[in-house]
Amino acid sequence: MELFEAFVLTVITAATPLLLAATGELVTERAGVLNLGVEGMMLVGAVSAFAVAVTTGSPILGILAAMVAGVSMAAIFAFFALFLVTNQVATGLALTLFGLGVSGMLGASFVGEPGVKLAAIHLPGLSELPLVGRILFGQDPLVYGSLIILLGVSFLLKRSHVGLVVRAVGDNHHSAHALGYNVLMIRVAAVLFGGLCAGLGGAYLSLVYTPQWTEGMTAGRGWIAVALVVFSSWIPGRLLIGAYLFGAVTLLQFHLQAVGVPVPSQFLSALPYAATVIVLVVISRNRRLLRTHTPAMLGSTFVPDK
Repeated sequence: MELFEAFVLTVITAATPLLLAATGELVTERAGVLNLGVEGMMLVGAVSAFAVAVTTGSPILGILAAMVAGVSMAAIFAFFALFLVTNQVATGLALTLFGLGVSGMLGASFVGEPGVKLAAIHLPGLSELPLVGRILFGQDPLVYGSLIILLGVSFLLKRSHVGLVVRAVGDNHHSAHALGYNVLMIRVAAVLFGGLCAGLGGAYLSLVYTPQWTEGMTAGRGWIAVALVVFSSWIPGRLLIGAYLFGAVTLLQFHLQAVGVPVPSQFLSALPYAATVIVLVVISRNRRLLRTHTPAMLGSTFVPDK
């Protein structure tokens, strides 16, 4: 019982930053924008959260700082990719490189400092329930926040007029423009939301997952988040399954190392990324699935009529 509880808790911890970042990227892509700068936005969010939390002693202020940092990074991408109509792939890659450099510079003085951990929510009586107590009623606010955000995104995209407009912009921006919708502003809002979620994912890493700052601490999670969007076929419900599945794969490498499996540690460390590549290859072979769910205008530039 205790081992099962510990396993589930660890999977949730490993999956939450992926779920946060991937949810934001899903909304961005459903609006027709491909932002490959998730890794950079997560890194800047992580260092901002850690620096503000350590300086003020408040992890809540750290979370707010991460949100602002993520949105600011996304705004840079939006300015170049949407208003200056630069190539979205190249701009996203540049944003990741920019985030790597900026986070390393801002976090240089915080390396080795003890962090401020975001405390878990404790509900008397419920949190002490056997097996499910800590799993359901003893998580930190960002775990619950990730699920609430995903649920909200799912409802918004499927059940609301706003979601219909976002999907229309992602599927045919010319038709949406002809109907009077401001395509650029809708896409800017989607990109900024993606940056906010990526910042939250970074904050989770530096305030909960490992309450410290180390350069490059995202370790490729931003790229896995982008892959998760494809894995989910741009469907929020599948995104939840994918994030927790990849969280379990991440945990598997540590478990195998702990029990002394005679496999090189480098191979075990590569397991999550190898799983990502395998999943993408399998999904790419299903042409019908990709054509059905992929936003038709994904990565396409839009220039409004003069």
